[in-house]
Amino acid sequence: MNIPSSQPVNTGYNVEEVRKDFPILSREVHGKPLVYLDNGASAQKPQAVIDAITKAYSHEYANVHRGLHYLSNTATDNFEGAREIVRAFLNASSIDQIVFTRSSTEAINTVSYGLADEIQEGDEIIISILEHHSNIVPWHFLRERKGAVIKWAPIDEEGNLTVDAVEQLITDRTKLIAVTHMSNVTGTVVPVKEICGLAKDRGIKVLLDGSQSAVHMPVDVQDIGCDYYVFTGHKLYGPSGIGVLYGKPEALDRLRPFNGGGEMIKDVYEDTVTYADPPHRFEAGTPPIVQAIGLGAAIQYVEALGRENIANHELVLRDYAQQRLSEINSLRILGNAANKGAIFSFEIEGVHAHDVSMVIDREGVAVRAGTHCAQPLLTRYGVTSTCRASFGLYNTTREVDVLVEALHKALRLFG
Repeated sequence: MNIPSSQPVNTGYNVEEVRKDFPILSREVHGKPLVYLDNGASAQKPQAVIDAITKAYSHEYANVHRGLHYLSNTATDNFEGAREIVRAFLNASSIDQIVFTRSSTEAINTVSYGLADEIQEGDEIIISILEHHSNIVPWHFLRERKGAVIKWAPIDEEGNLTVDAVEQLITDRTKLIAVTHMSNVTGTVVPVKEICGLAKDRGIKVLLDGSQSAVHMPVDVQDIGCDYYVFTGHKLYGPSGIGVLYGKPEALDRLRPFNGGGEMIKDVYEDTVTYADPPHRFEAGTPPIVQAIGLGAAIQYVEALGRENIANHELVLRDYAQQRLSEINSLRILGNAANKGAIFSFEIEGVHAHDVSMVIDREGVAVRAGTHCAQPLLTRYGVTSTCRASFGLYNTTREVDVLVEALHKALRLFG
């Protein structure tokens, strides 16, 4: 599943009309129009999502599943309706494969904890140097507590992770491959379908971190063939506090529950408990009800715009930003894979990323500066921090120009 690589066609996508759906984009920062290029960290919310959340709290709120009154039934219908929206979004075969979590981070930890009993000392987990800390630290837990061995798949200078790089690490002790679908630093799209095919032939489970890819490209988990897929709501124009864990039935069945409490059990006795079937086995306590409803509204908004339309729009932004940023001789972009998303992490020679970000903030431009929770990747490129401009469905080529103008101002200031 790739981002379109051909020239985009005229789909009628009107970014100026889309921008009107996002109230925050009309505000000013330091007296300048807001240019929000921090979408890789968290995206802004359309009015449709804000309205759905407001309605849920104002008119339809109650706890779900266990009530028999009208509001509880309504809230349950809306909550489970959101699960069906997510199922369709990922093309999962059943709503029972969709687990609501608080974030991608919690989803990955759910898998890590759930598989712990199967991991013996010396068993291997393959990850890549592209990974966000959320797809690194949970596997270090298994290294620390179970003696697992973490093996790192390398990338080339352009940021590409190849199937061969993964295959060369596989041995008869490999239990899991856990890799990103799209890097949050370089925008690299990983050949995950081919990796899943490679793993299936060897009986190895695969977890994919879709925190970025679910935002920028169509995702079909059945076509990809992964065992687990995770993504988060707040990057997908939805609320924070909601994430998703997809799993094949047999992959979810093998996981020990991460949290214990109400909802995740069948029966509780003084001397024993029995657990509910997935997905409720992994949703202990009161779930993120309104957050799930907000995520459902966000997905419906994205689907109404058309994921291919969005991908084509972002392709234009990617190519234009690549061209404009390349005009700055002292600027170095980390990773330049041919098939990448509209994410650019860069450094400017002689100027710290934090200084750059503070200067361009005065021009209304919001970017991220730091390690982007990907220290091993930055170490691979020999840097300690970068600025990151990450684009979304509401950004424009004019905003790319504002970014470049602000960077030139920073260069003049720091001489």
